[in-house]
Amino acid sequence: MMKETIIEDSELGCLIVRVNPRARSLVFRTKREAVYVSVPPGTTLKEVKQAIENLRGRLLASRQKMGRPLIDLNYKIEAEFFKLSLVSGEKDRFLANSRLGFMQIVCPPDADFADENLQDWLRKVIEESMRRNAKSILPPRLERLARQHGLSYTSVKINSSQGRWGSCSGRKAINLSYYLVLLPSHLIDYVLLHELCHTREMNHGERFWALLNQFTEGKALALRGELKKYRTEI
Repeated sequence: MMKETIIEDSELGCLIVRVNPRARSLVFRTKREAVYVSVPPGTTLKEVKQAIENLRGRLLASRQKMGRPLIDLNYKIEAEFFKLSLVSGEKDRFLANSRLGFMQIVCPPDADFADENLQDWLRKVIEESMRRNAKSILPPRLERLARQHGLSYTSVKINSSQGRWGSCSGRKAINLSYYLVLLPSHLIDYVLLHELCHTREMNHGERFWALLNQFTEGKALALRGELKKYRTEI
């Protein structure tokens, strides 16, 4: 293998493999522009590709983390039910002003937004505020829609799911992601009605879509397509 080899991966993007005479094992470093792989002399390309497959899950998680937008003074959320802004303050610590539907984070003048630990902390603070908002907003909205359409469920819980907006168990227990507060109100209602329809139809067959269509004025598929433009992340 040459001193530097570039591998283009459909999921991971660019991987730059470099031979390091002092290396004793393969070392992966994920950066915004690429994944850098340091390998000992004599390592074959086949061995590198096998290591990539073994670590694919972890590497994907690292790449996704790197690909997230930087939370700094330019970062804003302008959703219907949740608005966030960051401003520069004079004190040497972070302060959070939060109320229903709104959060402002006051940052020290010397805040280093490039610091990964700070980015992780800011995300946790923002996500916790989103969770509190979701607990206030979503259950009453779900109850109203259930009464309106003659549907029933046994319980509702708010979770941090990043893979699904919501789910409904066979026992009619509904779980809702707090990322729902980032959606406009008509899409929130679409997701809630989607899960409520599962209390009658536990699959995505024709009867399920007919029921959801009935409750969304024939717009179920259009709303599903619109929802795909949004993601369960900040």
